[in-house]
Amino acid sequence: MKQAVHFGAGNIGRGFIGALFSQSGYHVTFIDIAEQIIQQLNEEKQYQVKLATDLQETMTIENVSGLNNLTQEKEVIEAIQDATYLTTAIGPNILPRIAPLIAKGLAKRVKESNETLYVIACENQISATDLLKGYILEHLDEETKSKLDERVYFFNSAVDRIVPIQNNQGSLDVLVEPYYEWVVETTESIPPIEGMTIVPDLAPFIERKLFTVNTGHAYIAYLGYLGNKSTIDEALADEKILEQVQAALNETGNYLVKQYGLNSEEHQQYINKIIERFKNAYLNDGVTRVGRSPIRKLGPNDRLVRPAVEASKAGLSYTHLAKAMASALLFDFKDDEEAVKLQAMMKENGLPHTLKEVSGLEEDSEITEEVIRQYNEMK
Repeated sequence: MKQAVHFGAGNIGRGFIGALFSQSGYHVTFIDIAEQIIQQLNEEKQYQVKLATDLQETMTIENVSGLNNLTQEKEVIEAIQDATYLTTAIGPNILPRIAPLIAKGLAKRVKESNETLYVIACENQISATDLLKGYILEHLDEETKSKLDERVYFFNSAVDRIVPIQNNQGSLDVLVEPYYEWVVETTESIPPIEGMTIVPDLAPFIERKLFTVNTGHAYIAYLGYLGNKSTIDEALADEKILEQVQAALNETGNYLVKQYGLNSEEHQQYINKIIERFKNAYLNDGVTRVGRSPIRKLGPNDRLVRPAVEASKAGLSYTHLAKAMASALLFDFKDDEEAVKLQAMMKENGLPHTLKEVSGLEEDSEITEEVIRQYNEMK
């Protein structure tokens, strides 16, 4: 049976990428440090993926197993040797931590086999696979690096599926929204995976997704939090929040249409479809889950700052994106480590310095001034 190795046995790994591999006739080896999940995968060898719809349709995902990368290094290396695909859905920040082990697996593989391996990081991050490749190469000698050519391929991808936090303690089953998109950038002919779309240029797809889905999702969460809403769908039921989110997505849309020559009517339909997805009450998606890690979300290449900077460069409006950034700065949720840290940074160093440190914006930039203006108004 064809083999896939997937780093990240959480809800996204099981409910999205791992499920697609299983449905495409692969045995999926999940790699994670969550011992209980790994143990259950090995005992039960299957789980259910449930769709967040009226009918709650379910799919049985079979041919799965698990390995603990902390305690089973040798077995992980062996799994990498046998795989056709190696994927991740583990969080961009964790990629440097798993790179040394992947490097060991690749080194052993290219020493003993000429079989092709395809590596794809399925993260909410532009060029995530390029980042992972860079981390891996740091741990390989020159001879091994030279052997990677035409044996190990690294492809960037864009992924989109809402998988909310769920009370599935003790169960491997996962609730996911029906919609999903997995776009992979390559001109190579690669083994087909159900649900994978191949494109020669990923940039329009990943920016469209990041600056519509991720920007919109985060902004709803922050406005919802400030408006004492519990869930994303509850927040969107508030007309004022809906209008503000639509305005911000119109700004990202204007940039995307100008940058990539997208059809403006088609893109507006895409925005409308995304907002309808967010209204899905069956997801019961908490605003504090979606809003977590505001420092990362305010990063220079992330969903709030990057589109504002690009819109500014293109001579387009970014007022509502500045307001979205201000709302992230006001996310003071006590149970989120980054939110607590961000509030402390602002208290100690002030807003302009914090924005420079977190978002890479100059203290006297027009965007910084607009964010501060919006912050003071909202506060």
